[in-house]
Amino acid sequence: MTYDFDLFVIGAGSGGIATARRAAEYGAKVGIAEFDRLGGTCVNRGCVPKKLMVYASRFPDMMEEAQGYGWSPVKSSLNWEDMITRVNNEVTRLNGIYQRMLDNSKVQIYQGRARFVDNHTVEVGDTKVTADKILIAVGGTPVRPDIPGIEHALISDDLFKLNPQPQRVVLLGGGYIGCEFACILHGLGTEVVQVIRQDKILRGFEEDLRTEIQEGMIRHGIRIINNADIVEITKTDSGVNVTVKTDKEENIFADAISLAALGRKPNTDNIGLENTTVKLDEEGMIVVDRYSRTAEEHIYAVGDCTSKIQLTPVAINEGRALADTVFGGKSRVMSYENIPTAIFTSPEAATVGLTEAEAIEKHGSDRIKIYRSRFRPMYYTLAEKEEKTMMKLIVDQETDQVLGAHMVGDHAAEIIQGVAIAVKMGAKKADFDATVGIHPSSAEEFVTMR
Repeated sequence: MTYDFDLFVIGAGSGGIATARRAAEYGAKVGIAEFDRLGGTCVNRGCVPKKLMVYASRFPDMMEEAQGYGWSPVKSSLNWEDMITRVNNEVTRLNGIYQRMLDNSKVQIYQGRARFVDNHTVEVGDTKVTADKILIAVGGTPVRPDIPGIEHALISDDLFKLNPQPQRVVLLGGGYIGCEFACILHGLGTEVVQVIRQDKILRGFEEDLRTEIQEGMIRHGIRIINNADIVEITKTDSGVNVTVKTDKEENIFADAISLAALGRKPNTDNIGLENTTVKLDEEGMIVVDRYSRTAEEHIYAVGDCTSKIQLTPVAINEGRALADTVFGGKSRVMSYENIPTAIFTSPEAATVGLTEAEAIEKHGSDRIKIYRSRFRPMYYTLAEKEEKTMMKLIVDQETDQVLGAHMVGDHAAEIIQGVAIAVKMGAKKADFDATVGIHPSSAEEFVTMR
């Protein structure tokens, strides 16, 4: 049978675009559909605008710390509208770059929502196209949990278009998205109350990392209410009232918003999966094998709509591996071991490999040795701030292999990226010990811990 395309991609986010361009490089005829702006969550509502706002939020502390080095005090105020405009202008610039990249790769773009008609046919608006292979790369969308009055709460996506600046925010959720937004808003001058259902933020991360970040956030002035149930959200004349219950019931008022950051779900509604044999798991994620194939052999899925690790670089790597295998004759699969990740809170954190709990569960406590260091970086001595950096290595005593590396502190993401190469290659603690440290730096602590 002759098809309109060798590959048709539903969703022009990071994973979809990476797959489309790589497949086109191999000579495949490729089409891609997107109903929103090119770039997906990362470019438009995630990594990129969020990191720009992280940078903006850190200037007040830097200006204060400069006084410890002899600089005169600086009086400065944030023009929120100007910042938001500049951030969104950068997003628009990146949209244009993605457009040019797809055009240069001769990938045909369809603007609109794509929906399966059958296993080989997709409709976008009034247009129907057929494809030999189809990729689902529709990403995820924020969840609105079943809480009375949740319609009065904004989702995390809305932060990037808020205007004017909120003066007081009640933020619901203790995952990395919620924690990052709490620190961004606080750094920009908004009063933040964060409500979490557990006793500690960042469930699933290394325990020492969770503790260090939470203590740092509280020390900086963010109020965290833990072990709390959200009873209801009500609209008031002056803003929003959030009723939470711990050992007692408390009303918390926000001037304008209550920002919900309570997880995400796959964006698979209304794409016609019922017209295919693609299967979903109990959480609505698309079930795929190690080659990103669904239950229908010629339909694939990558990124946040699957049950794999939900990170932009993972989606990109999945997509490229798929294209290499299917169109490039270079069979390979994505490795999900030792994937580094960062949390752009204040303090910042980054991690790669196993947590202490995971290492003990896998190898037993007698076999695991922990190396830990906690100190005040040199930068803060003249500024007379009690900021701390924590570093931790998890080592298999039997093999001497470093199983995990975790850090909380300035530039954690930049430092762990390099450490991750060593961990991925199976470096031993002796290899770390034999490496000469760069002095004076915080990073040298990773090669001097004994």
